[in-house]
Amino acid sequence: MRALLLIALLALAACSPEPSPAEHVLTYGSPYPPTHPFSRADITWMQTVERESGGRIKFKPYWSGSLLSSSMSMLEVRHGLVDIGLITPIYTRGGAHMLRAQSGFYGGVRDIAEQVGVYKCLAGAFPDYTAELRGLHVLAVQGGNFPGVVTRTRPIKTLEDFAGKRLRAPTENVDVLKALGADPVNMPMGEVYSALAKGVIDGVVAPADTIQSLHFGEVAKYFTQLHVPRGAYPARAMSDQAWRRLPGDLQALLRRSNRVWEAALMQQLLAAEEAGTKYGHAHGIQFEPLTQEEQDRFARLYNDKALHQAQLLSAIGLDGVPVFEKAQALIAARAPQCEATE
Repeated sequence: MRALLLIALLALAACSPEPSPAEHVLTYGSPYPPTHPFSRADITWMQTVERESGGRIKFKPYWSGSLLSSSMSMLEVRHGLVDIGLITPIYTRGGAHMLRAQSGFYGGVRDIAEQVGVYKCLAGAFPDYTAELRGLHVLAVQGGNFPGVVTRTRPIKTLEDFAGKRLRAPTENVDVLKALGADPVNMPMGEVYSALAKGVIDGVVAPADTIQSLHFGEVAKYFTQLHVPRGAYPARAMSDQAWRRLPGDLQALLRRSNRVWEAALMQQLLAAEEAGTKYGHAHGIQFEPLTQEEQDRFARLYNDKALHQAQLLSAIGLDGVPVFEKAQALIAARAPQCEATE
């Protein structure tokens, strides 16, 4: 009897139609492993798009830098190395001067949602953003947790303690750190663990989530709770050639899905910040607060240097001062409500 039942089930399976293949298989590239908070947000977005497309879109991800780098990501996506990728204009060596500089214009910003809102208003108002993103369709804008300073062997307790420290920092922080006597260097985050472990750098300007997510707690002992402003930037993009292969309804789906991706990124970032702080306390990381007076002094210096960077853009034909002023006005108004243009 059981043999007859098995035969019947096999016959039924043979008659069942196979799942329809996806109309569009899109490759996705990231320099991060699939377990990183960024990648978990990416996976949430992929699953949402696959479901809402009714299976017409499927994704083939390539993680851990197997196809996409940090320093050349915009060029690599633009030229079709992958269809969609994690882009990092803040690390790009050329062709993204405004996108890189503007990330330092957000002094006073309060949270990730406001970072993203301010960016979208700026991108809609200033054509230089669009020009530097030529050949790309932005699918998500990313803000981030506010950095402090992770250091190996000596804590930073006052601004004077920055003197002589060799610190990895984003480009927008270089001038303010130099003014404090530090020796800032810019390198992709994927290289920082090794540099810390070898003593090539003394520390890194980074949020507390990196204590766990990038394992900095293994090679550093201190986290200074300095509130370093940071902005948002276009962080996930699709090549124009891949975009044009999609029919209009699937293009519209990808446009709508930016809210899903940005919400997933914010959720993962906030959870990682909480987890990194908890992990640090449990594993002996010493958290060093700064006084409000020191924090206010840093904030004033930060905005002074940001304005200077905006002024320097004129040397390469970009008018950065209106962008800086617009960013500061939006932050002061506390209500940025804009959508970025492609």
